Amino acid sequence: MTRATPKHQMFRLLRTFILVMVAFVAGMMYERQGQQDICENGGGLWVSNICLAAEMIND
Repeated sequence: MTRATPKHQMFRLLRTFILVMVAFVAGMMYERQGQQDICENGGGLWVSNICLAAEMIND
């Protein structure tokens, strides 16, 4: 078995970091969309990443 060079090890570390960041961003986008759907299904209004309840809109 050959031993990985420091350059190869750094590439693997960087690749892992990038994959974790992509997964984190995808999870944040998925969660935000879910919150927006819940807000709109409950009669709220989604404004600037904040859910305004129906009671707040009618006032």
